[in-house]
Amino acid sequence: MAERATLVIGTRGSPLALAQAREAQARLSVAHAWPVEQLPLAVIRTTGDAIQDRPLSEAGGKGLFTRELDIALLEGTIDVAVHSAKDLPTALPESVLIAGCLPREDVRDAFISLQAASLRDLRPGAVVGSASLRRQAQVRRLRPDLRVTLLRGNVQTRLGKLEHGEVDATLLAMAGLSRLGLTDHATAVLDPEDFLPAVGQGAIAIVIRADDVRTREAVRPILDAPTGLALVAERAFLAVLDGSCRTPIAGWARFVGDDIEFRGQELEFRGQVLRPDGSDSLDVIRRGPAGEAARLGREAGQALLARMPDGFLKA
Repeated sequence: MAERATLVIGTRGSPLALAQAREAQARLSVAHAWPVEQLPLAVIRTTGDAIQDRPLSEAGGKGLFTRELDIALLEGTIDVAVHSAKDLPTALPESVLIAGCLPREDVRDAFISLQAASLRDLRPGAVVGSASLRRQAQVRRLRPDLRVTLLRGNVQTRLGKLEHGEVDATLLAMAGLSRLGLTDHATAVLDPEDFLPAVGQGAIAIVIRADDVRTREAVRPILDAPTGLALVAERAFLAVLDGSCRTPIAGWARFVGDDIEFRGQELEFRGQVLRPDGSDSLDVIRRGPAGEAARLGREAGQALLARMPDGFLKA
């Protein structure tokens, strides 16, 4: 096998990040009949992984999970970076791009507790831990009587803190639990009507150098077009709102209709922005042709901006 077939796959070192990278590795191996050994994983520690004592919103935002991988791409140390799509910052460096996504997993959030069967069943004053401002605001919106606190760390670390009684409950993505074989930890799966997911939740993004035609062609067979179009709409929405982990924003695009050829279906986008204290939220829904995903996302974001009072995101 020619050496040019080798692709180095960059990833963070958490168990979930490694599971996602191995999924990309396995799909590339099958698509091209390449030995897995020709698709080595390069584990790269990011600034976001190192910071555990404060919210990422206070340390620089979501780019802290991607910066070192972007540098490795641009330096040619790796050919592909595999990310949870929701960890990608709103703006990427000009020289890298999202080639597409693997097929999307469950977009919903899971409620996890040893104390109650659901968020509504938690006792008044119970402590809910989360690192996500979106989840924190959504919890406060539904249960303003609860105490919401920061809970950082990978999935296993958060589950461990819950089991040791540091918090009474937490929320995690069903997609991450599924990829780690930990869905049995989910006490309840949350209805997206109450907990609209984060932009990109459940999707694995494949990021490459913008000028790397060879790698772009190599990853093409493993990319899922419907997931990619949904992410285009969601990230267009995020871009209008200048979204980051400093902002409680949710957004989810999905295909609707009965046409088995997805390009003939409509794309439905739902977006939400919340006050950080959960006291108010603004919602928007847009539908349109799948080929106009970016326009749908932009228009949804513009519609919310037009309705947003001054200082809405600073409460």
